[in-house]
Amino acid sequence: MYPESMMESLKKVEANRAANAAYEPARMSAEDKDALLKKYHPDYIEDQFENLKIGPNKGEKVPHELAAMLQAHSRLANYEVDLSNPDYDVDVLVIGGGGSGSAAAIMANEGGANVMIVTKLRHGDANTMMAEGGIQAADKENDSPAQHFIDCYGGGHFAAKKELVYKLVTEAPDCILWLNHLGVEFDKDEDGRMVTTHGGGTSRKRMHAAKDYSGAEIMRTLRDEVINRKIPVVDFTSAIEIIKDDKGNAAGAVLLNMETRQIKVAKAKTVIICTGGAGRMHYQGFPTSNHYGATADGLVLGYRAGAKLLYPDTLQYHPTGAAYPSQILGALVTEKVRSIGAKLVNANGEVYIHPLETRDVNAAGIIRETSDRGNGIDTGDGQAVWLDTPMIELIHGEGTIMKRIPAMHRMFAKFGIDIRKEPILVYPTLHYQNGGLDIDTNCMTTEVENLFVAGEAVGGIHGRNRLMGNSLLDIIVFGRDAGIAAAAKAKDVTVGNLTLDHVKAFEKELADAGIETELISPKLLPDYRPEDKKDHMLDVIVPDYK
Repeated sequence: MYPESMMESLKKVEANRAANAAYEPARMSAEDKDALLKKYHPDYIEDQFENLKIGPNKGEKVPHELAAMLQAHSRLANYEVDLSNPDYDVDVLVIGGGGSGSAAAIMANEGGANVMIVTKLRHGDANTMMAEGGIQAADKENDSPAQHFIDCYGGGHFAAKKELVYKLVTEAPDCILWLNHLGVEFDKDEDGRMVTTHGGGTSRKRMHAAKDYSGAEIMRTLRDEVINRKIPVVDFTSAIEIIKDDKGNAAGAVLLNMETRQIKVAKAKTVIICTGGAGRMHYQGFPTSNHYGATADGLVLGYRAGAKLLYPDTLQYHPTGAAYPSQILGALVTEKVRSIGAKLVNANGEVYIHPLETRDVNAAGIIRETSDRGNGIDTGDGQAVWLDTPMIELIHGEGTIMKRIPAMHRMFAKFGIDIRKEPILVYPTLHYQNGGLDIDTNCMTTEVENLFVAGEAVGGIHGRNRLMGNSLLDIIVFGRDAGIAAAAKAKDVTVGNLTLDHVKAFEKELADAGIETELISPKLLPDYRPEDKKDHMLDVIVPDYK
């Protein structure tokens, strides 16, 4: 499948495979990691960021693309919404139908709340569905939540909110049991004991997986439980503004039907933002592993309502995004491929870094190898390095790949590449939103009462870098906790008069700051068509025709 231009490099990889499989690269020192990150990681490229001029994070830096959305006009800037007769009236409104939203809705329902999910695509169309490698939990004899805490906190550059990390690691074992009882088909040995493996930056084997479609299996199970509980889900409908009441508390959301363009009003005693990530913002022009709807909507909704962001300047670029062929550019090549034996190899057939350094370090290492060192492979779309997948079966024996990572085999087999016999080409892909809305230990935003957040839209859980397997974990830990807390809070809430005055106030801030823009937000969906082919349907609000 590979072109002639790559054959010389490929032969070097094959010639060195046996020696490379037996070679254990040295771990980098903390000082060397810091130097590598500061020079090569995209988060450290100063001219790719700007300081916000308005809002709760005024003066703080964010990527240009995010700043444009945070400081854009509301979709309702020139549209009056009738809030007097809501279309929906619930105790708990969950915005987002991925893993965290589903977990939140299940637990809110368990707590006796009248709960509804609204999601802009279909229930389950989320980054959760695309997660592959596994979910961490310290539930084996040689491990502990304390050790898990140290790995997480250090891997996030000691920048995470310690109280959130504590929740993450101490509640992890119970979350694994909960998922198992719901029906998640985790990998188990012949005795029924869960199989666990290493991930980048982990000191113990605590990665639980369902082959290499862990997220899809978890999402299948959560979606079934939502259906079984008869929790209403409103598909193809986006939240475009948080509604507040005259006390300043979150009290619902204005919704936009993505197909009919109708405006709907949802009133709620508490609101949970579970809108996921931002990969489809394509920061710095990077490809992404994210699903089609990952456009940072929750950050915009929360920010305009007055909620503060934490670490909005840090993103995770997964080191191994598919770099060839172009049809799957940016698609995730799970870290599990490296955890079971594959190593990163440059154009000269050399293993140049430990395969299980943290994600940010390995991403920066690939960028260094393909830029300053000139040891990359030209794919036609850019530079890449090899991930030597045949090494897995050289180490563990024939059949390992089909047993442990069958989805990876299928993804490349469609294009004539057999990863059991041929290495694959990888380059960093925009994968995860490390920063997000600031919450307390009850998952409520620190500035807006009754506004809760869970999942990738939260900032502070992972600090400035996330370890593999902690994302599927955080959507369950914080999704469950947000649902429990929101349902309990709703019992004591009396909603005041509904208002969108905060939206008008934000528009005034834009004008007073001299910000001139034609953009509106939230973005909702990316548009990859040429400019002259776009119909800009999502860039306007048309009168409601209920």
